Amino acid sequence: ETVLLLHRAEANLGEHQRKILAELARADDELAGRKVLVIDDDLRNIFALTSVLEQHNLNVLHAENGRAGIELLKNHPDVDAILMDIMMPEMDGYETTRAVRQIPEFRSIPIVALTAKAMKGDREKCLQAGASDYVTKPVDLDQLFSVLRVWIAHGNETSRRLTGALAE
Repeated sequence: ETVLLLHRAEANLGEHQRKILAELARADDELAGRKVLVIDDDLRNIFALTSVLEQHNLNVLHAENGRAGIELLKNHPDVDAILMDIMMPEMDGYETTRAVRQIPEFRSIPIVALTAKAMKGDREKCLQAGASDYVTKPVDLDQLFSVLRVWIAHGNETSRRLTGALAE
């Protein structure tokens, strides 16, 4: 029903607005088929993120802690990006990010820190640990998809350059 309403509404839009919608659809096409690993200890977050990502035709793997995430990554080297919770028991997101960056084949993989920690200095702490980017919880989906587009669809070379500089 929603799709039908959207098509009717789109037909009433001006040419400029239809072009914007077409660009957004192409942006989703750039992410379609890509593989994302979600590492989060909260199953509700995993479920919510997986649902949204799959609606945008991304393939999703998930792990409930850092150690399991690293093992899953090693078994699936075709992962295009990692969404990393920071506050996890056993092995937090900072430690997990640093460990991923120590694995040569994953030094340049985009890692997006997802965290409720939004105080001054938290973003810098995530980036210093090796995260490529930072998104606060509750997650703004527009921001998340913008970040994924930058790092996955447009930014593989940027990612290699930036994470290479961080490793030096």
